[in-house]
Amino acid sequence: MGTLARLLTRRGDAGAGPTASAPRRARGPLGLLHASGMTTEQLRVTWIAVSWLLTYPHPETIERFGTVRSLAASIPEPARDGVLGTLEALTGRDAVAVQEDYVDTFDTRRRGCLHLTYFSHGDTRRRGMALLRIKQDFRTAGLEIGDDELPDHLPVVLEFAAGHDAERGAKILRANRPGVELLRLHLADISSPWHGALVALCATLPPLDAEDRAAVLKLAEEGPEEETVGLDGYGLDGDAADQAARTAAASSPPDSCGSHAAAPGPVPVDLMRGRPS
Repeated sequence: MGTLARLLTRRGDAGAGPTASAPRRARGPLGLLHASGMTTEQLRVTWIAVSWLLTYPHPETIERFGTVRSLAASIPEPARDGVLGTLEALTGRDAVAVQEDYVDTFDTRRRGCLHLTYFSHGDTRRRGMALLRIKQDFRTAGLEIGDDELPDHLPVVLEFAAGHDAERGAKILRANRPGVELLRLHLADISSPWHGALVALCATLPPLDAEDRAAVLKLAEEGPEEETVGLDGYGLDGDAADQAARTAAASSPPDSCGSHAAAPGPVPVDLMRGRPS
């Protein structure tokens, strides 16, 4: 029986930690940032390594695997084993086969979606506002994301957290924790080579609390929400309306989480850029 099937059968996931005495949610930006026990440096390194592993595997992306392996040496367990596990699963394979596997994993399965707000808001009008909040976090850090990518694309969020604003990046990830956990469970269920990357990512986040577990279970049972009406014309204006329209575009084809899911992903960042002195 797969991990998700066990989750639904037992109404809990042993791999996500004990169900008794669920941990309290971290409060405040610093508590949120360091709830995993990692230092800011270790978080940044883990996030950029996972970002590169989850980026569409163009030849230049695959060429960075050596750098990712070097980065893994400076991060603690279980993040290190997760990063190295994905590297081992992908290294030496035919590049075209890896690309096909990536598209099948992340662009054709709803549970494999790399757009964070899809899990929390599905194809609903609320997703446009959630995307706008992420875009505003980017702007506060002095960044503008292009029109060819939604701001909740997981590799982009991780690049932002690693190279620009760790606290705001951690906030975005924490706000979408149930979706990240469901993605981890799904990749474990299909024995995906990218499962280790999600193990590493989850190691940087606070432990699941009772609210998170309930949200993961609901997502596993029911899937993300959907609306049969369009996203325009419901009191949204300016950027919010623009994000809502882009959300609607990202909802097709109907059997995928969005046409952007297999996009090339972020441009590599200098890890020192955006760091406080």
